[in-house]
Amino acid sequence: MICSVKQSPTSFRCSDLIHRKHLPPKPQIVSLSSVSNPKQVFIPSVSTQRPLFISSIEGFGPKLRTQRPLVDCRAYEADRSQSINIDLPEKSEAAQRLKISVYFATWWALNVVFNIYNKKVLNAFPYPWLTSTLSLAVGSLIMLVSWATRIAEAPKTDVDFWKALFPVAVAHTIGHVAATVSMSKVAVSFTHIIKSGEPAFSVLVSRFLLGESFPASVYWSLVPIIGGCALSAFTELNFNMTGFMGAMISNLAFVFRNIFSKKGMKGKAVSGMNYYACLSILSLLILTPFAIAIEGPQMWAAGWQNALSQIGPNFAWWVVAQSVFYHLYNQVSYMSLDQISPLTFSVGNTMKRISVIVSSIIIFRTPIQPVNGLGAAIAILGTFLYSQAKQ
Repeated sequence: MICSVKQSPTSFRCSDLIHRKHLPPKPQIVSLSSVSNPKQVFIPSVSTQRPLFISSIEGFGPKLRTQRPLVDCRAYEADRSQSINIDLPEKSEAAQRLKISVYFATWWALNVVFNIYNKKVLNAFPYPWLTSTLSLAVGSLIMLVSWATRIAEAPKTDVDFWKALFPVAVAHTIGHVAATVSMSKVAVSFTHIIKSGEPAFSVLVSRFLLGESFPASVYWSLVPIIGGCALSAFTELNFNMTGFMGAMISNLAFVFRNIFSKKGMKGKAVSGMNYYACLSILSLLILTPFAIAIEGPQMWAAGWQNALSQIGPNFAWWVVAQSVFYHLYNQVSYMSLDQISPLTFSVGNTMKRISVIVSSIIIFRTPIQPVNGLGAAIAILGTFLYSQAKQ
């Protein structure tokens, strides 16, 4: 609230203002000449000509000899005001950096653990459609329980939201299943090397289907991406066409997922963790009938018994672990999108692929030729250059 006081050249202090029981019904103008008697009482002049803003308070109230003045009232005129610089504490910036670092570390760690357990499960139980379905089912169950127990606030959705989310969920389902099929046929490192070519699909689809244009630097960054992926594919020791095509289809599907999400979900209130939860639930409903039709319960039962006979009871824990970690790493990645810029997220995604490729090569002792490793490095470098040029 702004009060207006007509100010004379003489300054005054709030300690000189004494409350009076009877004030005149209308503001009176009293000259603020110098007061020789310190006990003299005066009424400040009030006017509507020029507003005053309280800039600081010190020594407000009766002044005691034994106490230090606490409030000092000063004022400045609106047309003579000076800008106030508010310096944010360095601790808040440090806390934000720490928060982003925690997001990245958690994201990478969860993704690495998921890929390890996912590959273990697929090696013993080569049924990617059921494995993909279980991943979505466990994640959906986790979020439904979280909403029911009020651990997380349930999103407010309507029919229009689910209609807009449906094409996103279709693309997400295709990309998820295709990536799982790829990992069931080839090494984890090879799948992620091919998936690092996703920016090339993004640019090509946006250019030829959506008519978008990009700077020349973006197109040039695609050269190392495409070249590196091609070099890795031609020199892969355990190359499999199904695995290669699964990774390529996954790239294309996730590009369309991003496009549909950007176009259809713009302005929707649901985001972050709840957005991915809704996406998982809808994808589960889409995927389940196809998984049953393509693989079926009879194949699953036979494969499950075979896996238990080879691995033992630990196999069941592997399935639970890969499903839980799949949901958690995706949940953290969607939550991080609300906290960091797209550029930072792209850089983090590039580093995530490096950590997955390196860790999977070490854990599974994947044989790799120097030329194959060079192709992977070139492709990942191109992905990083693309993220910089896109901004």
